[in-house]
Amino acid sequence: MNANPHAETLPDLGRVLVVDDHRQARESMAAALRDSGHRVDCCSSAPEALRVLRDASYDCIVTDLKMPGMSGIEFIVQLEQRRCGTQIVMVTAHATVASAVEAMRHGAFDYIEKPFDVDRLDRLVGRAICHGRLMKREPGDDDGSGACAMPVMIGSSDAMRALRTRIDQVAPTPETVLITGESGTGKELVARAVHLQSPRRDDPLISLNCPVLSAQLMESELFGHERGAFTGADALRIGRFEMADGGSILLDEVTEIELSLQAKLLRVLQERSFERVGSSRTIRVDVRVLATTNRDLLMEIEAGRFREDLFYRLAVVPLAVPPLRDRREDVAELTDHFFERCARRLNRQPCTLESAARQLLADYDWPGNVRELENIVTRASVLNLGDPIRADDLRRWLLTGASGEEESAADDLPVGLSLHEMERKLIEATLEHYCGHRTKTAEALGIGVRTLSDKLRKYGYAPRARTLSKAG
Repeated sequence: MNANPHAETLPDLGRVLVVDDHRQARESMAAALRDSGHRVDCCSSAPEALRVLRDASYDCIVTDLKMPGMSGIEFIVQLEQRRCGTQIVMVTAHATVASAVEAMRHGAFDYIEKPFDVDRLDRLVGRAICHGRLMKREPGDDDGSGACAMPVMIGSSDAMRALRTRIDQVAPTPETVLITGESGTGKELVARAVHLQSPRRDDPLISLNCPVLSAQLMESELFGHERGAFTGADALRIGRFEMADGGSILLDEVTEIELSLQAKLLRVLQERSFERVGSSRTIRVDVRVLATTNRDLLMEIEAGRFREDLFYRLAVVPLAVPPLRDRREDVAELTDHFFERCARRLNRQPCTLESAARQLLADYDWPGNVRELENIVTRASVLNLGDPIRADDLRRWLLTGASGEEESAADDLPVGLSLHEMERKLIEATLEHYCGHRTKTAEALGIGVRTLSDKLRKYGYAPRARTLSKAG
């Protein structure tokens, strides 16, 4: 049963399967994820999970590494062979370089070591689910070869045709690519298309979401660390560059990397070599670098927040992803695509839109771009009772008016609404806009993450246990 009474208001919550032979660890992870609003099922072994997956689908599978009968790695290999398509997070108290690399190369989204903060597991599962939905393979895309399918890039506008042409030109080369565009435009989708059209397509595309990590964790994630390199470094950890050897690495929102670490990243781009934290041994790798940013890098350089020499190393080949408001002719095509996809997922007929509702979507400025449109369509599909969707059904979910200007309070909020209720509505709307990402929501509201979490608890969102143990 879902422990969060408000879970239906969050658009990015998903269905998660936890696989762990240790009951306490399994139930602790499941409870923590349910507290965040996810629908969670549990299995005590990999064979049991494989049987469950015959009849059910999940957005994310969280699996332990060390299990009797069939290990986590063997389980992941089975999922890869079945072309399951579900995002996988591997959990282990016995992490090794070999197991991490093998898991990632067989399709795991990421891995996490016990003991860990529950917030970190929550963030990781949330990112995995968002990543999976962005990269979702459409029926008919599989050519039967077992190779990873090309991502679906919807849109017949001149801007999208030009972008696809540029990807075709850039992908076969070995050059570093900088992908720019607003949040929600599909920069990660473009990066995947570049990788899958390159000679490196059979090797891994390893991604790192830069905004969610501190400077110390960022360095460790990029380059790895030796056991004992710093407090809490209880085991050897392989970095993303090492995992991506032979393939590509995606640095998502690269401008979030702090200046002190940008010099080390520059060296990797120049020399293709680095040292793990706490080690003097130089590791050489063959990696193609893809980077994304939603910021104006020239302004970041002028403000002293980004190195100019790193910019020129990253922007060898720039790709600009247009915002949805600059390709409005694609809105109808995208809307129908998302309605059809939701219908398949929900096992029902696609929803229909009244003409006024279609016009509302066409006129809207889409500050959250394609991601916001997908969220709106998903919510409408889930809540629809069979009647055509009206403009009024959609208008209350849009953050701004059709012309891009703020709607008046009288149109959006009932007269006499208390300040407390207005604050709650603003927080929940912002949380939805940022796909449930609490750090980005807090930054947008100008408050701390702890303050945001306290307010959500007061609104009825269940508190979560803080840390999971090494058990299992």
